Amino acid sequence: MQKERAVITVNGIDHPGIIAAVTKALADLDVNIEDLSQTIVQGLFTMILIADITDHDLAKLQDRMAEVGREQGVQIAVQHENIFKYMHRV
Repeated sequence: MQKERAVITVNGIDHPGIIAAVTKALADLDVNIEDLSQTIVQGLFTMILIADITDHDLAKLQDRMAEVGREQGVQIAVQHENIFKYMHRV
């Protein structure tokens, strides 16, 4: 079976707890984070995660991340890796 991945992006005004909220929600869903990068530029927070979603419901993950985004006041997008790559190809 081929591994499926999601690309999760988080953008917003930086404040304490964003990473904790996102990673806790993923852990609660038993979703493994394979890679993560985050940066803060002049108070603007940006994070991108690659998560293993094999045997997970993408729609359920999208709903939960949208909820976390509302709670944290940030924008969170969850896309299947194949769609993300297709949308961003040159």
